This record gives sequence, C-alpha cells and structure tokens, in this order.
Amino acid sequence: MEGLSHNEVINLLLQLAAMLILARLLAEGARKLKQPAVVGELMAGILLGPTILGGLFPDLFQSLFMDNPSSAMALDGFVQIAVILLLFIAGLEVELHLVWSQGKAAISISLMGLVVPFALGFLFPYTFPDFFGLADGNRLLFSLFMGTAMSITALPVVVRILMDLDLFKTKMGMLIVAAAMVNDIIGWLIFSVILSFMGKASSLSLVQTIGLTLLFTFFMLTVVKAIVNRILPWINKKLAWPGGVLSLSIALCFLAAAFTEWLGIHAIFGAFLFGVALGDSEHMSERAKEIVHQFINNIFAPLFFVSIGLKINFIANFDIMLILAVLVISFAGKIIGSGLGAWRVGFDMKESLAVGFGMNARGAMEIILGLIALENGLIDERLFVALVVMAIITSMTSGPLMKWSTKKSDDLPEPSV
Repeated sequence: MEGLSHNEVINLLLQLAAMLILARLLAEGARKLKQPAVVGELMAGILLGPTILGGLFPDLFQSLFMDNPSSAMALDGFVQIAVILLLFIAGLEVELHLVWSQGKAAISISLMGLVVPFALGFLFPYTFPDFFGLADGNRLLFSLFMGTAMSITALPVVVRILMDLDLFKTKMGMLIVAAAMVNDIIGWLIFSVILSFMGKASSLSLVQTIGLTLLFTFFMLTVVKAIVNRILPWINKKLAWPGGVLSLSIALCFLAAAFTEWLGIHAIFGAFLFGVALGDSEHMSERAKEIVHQFINNIFAPLFFVSIGLKINFIANFDIMLILAVLVISFAGKIIGSGLGAWRVGFDMKESLAVGFGMNARGAMEIILGLIALENGLIDERLFVALVVMAIITSMTSGPLMKWSTKKSDDLPEPSV
C-alpha cells in the first residue's frame, strides 16, 4: 500500500497544526465572551477556508489545503473519526435512569418538543422545496431530513447552559435534561433511517430498515449495556487507569460504528448508542467521562468544526431570507412544542417558556446532521450555511433567554408525573 510522500506528510502536519492552533485561540476568545467554544472553532474554519484565506490569499489557501489530494484524504479521515467520537461523547451524556425518574413529565416535554418542530420542519420545505434548495432530489426524504434537523436538541450544550445558570440540579433542570435525552435518542433513530436511504444502495425496504434500527437500538440499550456493566469493574481493576477504560471504550465505539455503517444506517448511530450504553453504567465514573470528554473535545472536536469552514464559502452561500426562514421555524417549533409540553405537566407560562428556550439549543448536533446531508447530496451549500448559522444562534441565545425567563421564578412547581 502506497503511503504519503515526504511533502504530503509535511502538508498534513501543517494543516493539523494551523487548524488546532487557530481553533484554540478563537475558542478561548469565544469563552471570554461567554460563548460556546464551538463558535470560535467555526470562525477558525471560516478564516482558514475559502471564505477569508481563499479570498485574500488564494495561492496560500491552495497550497495548504487543495494542492495535495492524498493529504486532504488523510485529513478527511481525521474528520470522519472526529464526527464518530463527537456522537460517542454525546451518548455518554445520556443517563437513562434520569429519564425514567422524570417519568411522564419528561416524555411530554420531549414528544411535544419533537412533534411540533418536526411538523413545521417537514411542512414548509415540502410546500416550498425550491426556496429551501431542493433541486432534483427526493422531496419526501428532503422534508423528512428538515423535520428531523429542526427536532434534535444538543444535549451537551443544554447541560452546560443549565450548569452556568445554576439550574442543573433543580426540578426544571432535571426535566429539561431528561427531555433532551429522549429527544436525542428518538431524533437520531429517525435520522439513521433517513440516512439508510440517502445515497446508499441499500437492498432493505423501509420497514426492514426501521425494524433493524429498532432491534439494534434495543440490543445496545439492554444486552450491550448489561455486558458493559459486567466488564467495566474488571477493566478498572485489572488494567491501567485511565488508559484501559479510555482505549477500550473508544475501540468498542469504533466497533459499534463500523457495524451500523455496514448495516447501511451510519457509523454515527452506532457510536451514539454505544456512548449511551457506556455512559449509563454505574461503573463508568464521572472522572473517566471527563477524561474522555477532554481528549475528544480538545483534539478531535476542533478539527471537525474547523473542517466545516474549509469546505464552504460562507459569504458566497449566505442567503439571508433562507437563514431567517430556518431561524423562525427552529425557534417557533422548539419553543412552542417544548413549552406546551412543560405547561401540560404543571409549569406556568414563564417557566414553560424557559423550558422551550432550554430545549432550543442545537449546537454541534445540528451541524453534524447538516454536514452528513450535504456530503450525501440531500441539501445544498446555501441550506447548510443556514443550518450552521441557526445552530450557532440557538446555542448563543438559549442561556440568556432562559435567564430572562427564570429570574422571577425561584420557586418552581412540582410537575405532575
């Protein structure tokens, strides 16, 4: 097998160094402005990509990122691994026992927070496909994707916002987190089915694909979860800590991702479900989770988010009307849907709004969804830019809007369960 040449190795190392350094600098700048690190990492990609560097210094951009196809392919391999690992740590955030403990209230908020945005996200693109950028693709599949994209909540962003507002351990905070967990599991389940029909030569019918996906989900959350719970104590006792749990958890994540990719669902779904199975184990300590998070969030996550800016010219594909339409649908769907779900279980109007604002954070999950759809030709670059802008704005506004909604709501009611 032919490897990278001397110059291609140098080129790849320069790409990785430039991406990680600029991502770190701008992520720190974003944090000082009390914004998510992902905002700075996306800005780093826009600066290094065709939008800024490619426009101001086209020769430098060309030589660094475009002139060596082999190093570009190697970089793409890093990015693919980054996506899988990002979904793995998103799954680690899910605690199934917390979902069960919140009962009917969490289910109500989650389902309303899924159904309403899904309906709006499906209806408008299906009715106005040209406006949303559908060319010759499958109109139904396109609309199903948009419905799913409007429905998913970024659980890691929600957790961080609640911690910053000192709401994480409150009844409202626990309900929002539990609802976001259910939301994520159902949303990724739907998206995995859509992916199986997105540019893949699958021999399975729709019913077979849905059945296989549900069966795999059940298997991961019961059998695999039980096995993980049995072997984790042995790993923690017999192998070097934290190296043993870190290397084996990531290796098993890759195995689960490879299996779902082989099934034709998508690698990210296997990684997400294994993350859920592992993170819900009582033997997976918070310290071990934190080490995994730090490793992935500070090395692989920046590479993924910077790579987004390298793929697209954000200025050339910036369509203000499309962006406004996506923003209106996303805000209205989540806030109305999740807010109604909260109101039904006993919260007052302002507290219900706070729940809706909390569930509205999209963050990295939305960007991952959009990128996979873009790479499979389901959406165009204009719509992808609109989804990225929506993910950033919803993540930036969720915290301040929740703070505004809860500033006079110190005594939260006991919702019915």
